[in-house]
Amino acid sequence: MPKSQNPQPVSGMVMPRFGEVPTFMRLPIERDPAKLDIALCGVPFDGGTTNRPGARHGPREIRNMSSFMRRVHHVSKIAPYELCRVGDHGDCPVNPIDLHDSLARIEEFYTRLHDAGAAPLTAGGDHLISLPILRAIARERPVGLIHFDAHSDTGDTYFGGEKYTHGTPFRRAVEEGLIDPKRVIQIGIRGSMYERDEKDWALSVGIRMVHIEEYFALGPEAVIAEARRIVGEGPAYVSFDVDGLDPVYAPGTGTPEIGGYSTAEAQQMIRGLAGLDLVGGDVVEVAPPFDPSGNTALVGATMMFEILCVLASAVHRRKARAEAAQPVEADGN
Repeated sequence: MPKSQNPQPVSGMVMPRFGEVPTFMRLPIERDPAKLDIALCGVPFDGGTTNRPGARHGPREIRNMSSFMRRVHHVSKIAPYELCRVGDHGDCPVNPIDLHDSLARIEEFYTRLHDAGAAPLTAGGDHLISLPILRAIARERPVGLIHFDAHSDTGDTYFGGEKYTHGTPFRRAVEEGLIDPKRVIQIGIRGSMYERDEKDWALSVGIRMVHIEEYFALGPEAVIAEARRIVGEGPAYVSFDVDGLDPVYAPGTGTPEIGGYSTAEAQQMIRGLAGLDLVGGDVVEVAPPFDPSGNTALVGATMMFEILCVLASAVHRRKARAEAAQPVEADGN
C-alpha cells in the first residue's frame, strides 16, 4: 500500500480497470484547485482546427484509456501520487460555437488553477488551447517550451486574417511575451509546406527547430540533450502534439504526417526531461473519431503519464525548496 496520504488512483487489484467512473489515471475528482499540486484537466475544444475536427472528444477518450496506467513508472520508479497531490480537476468550460469566448473561458479556468498554486497537465483539444493556458501560467514571466510536433504552429494568419488557429498558438505566445523564443525547441518538424518561407519567422526569433531528418541523424538522446541546453534552468512547459508521432502509432489526429518518431522514442525523450523546472504540460490533437480502435487515446494517456512523472518530480522539488526556505519559528518556552 502507498505510504503517502495524497489522493491515490483506484487500484485495478481492488476494482477492475473496466469498472468505476472514468477519471484521469483513475484518480479522485477534485474541484478545489487549492487541494492539488497538479491538476489533470481536459479541454474539449477543437474550434481552432483548420481541417479535420474531432479533438474535442480527446479528453473523454483519454480518460477512458488512462485506466491502463498504474501507480509506478516502470523505468524511473517514480510514483507521482506519492510526491504530489494529483487529481482530476474536470473539464474546462468551452463554447463550441465561439472561438474567442472559448479562449477567454480557458484562460480564466487556468488562471484560477495558477493562482491556487496547482500546476496544470491537460488533455486537449486542438493545439490552440496551449495559448490561453500559457496566458494564465506565464503572465508573470516568459517560460521555455519543449514542443513535440510535426508542425511548428508559428503561422501568422489563416483564411484571410484569422490569427487564432491550431497552426498559430506559439507565434501568438511569442508576440505576447509568454514564451522566450530562445528557450523554445520544437522536435519532429516535417511535412509539406504552403510556402518556402513559412518557417522563417520562427527561425528569425531564435526558435530551435529540430526537423525529423536531424532527429533521426542525432537520435533521441542527443536531441533531448539539446533540449536541456536550450531550456536551461528556468521554468519550462511541455507541449506534446500526437501528430509528432508517426501516424502508424497515432492515426487518430487531425493533421497526420508520415515519417515521425515512434511511441518508444517519444517516451524516452520525455523521460529525458527529468530534472528540468517544469511548470505544466499538455497532450493535444487526439481525435478519437479517426481511430475507432482507441489506440491513439491510449497513446495520449501514456504520454500524459510520462509527463506527469517528470512534472511531479519538478513540483515536489519546488515544494521542498519553499518549505526549506520558511523561517523557523522561535520556541517561546
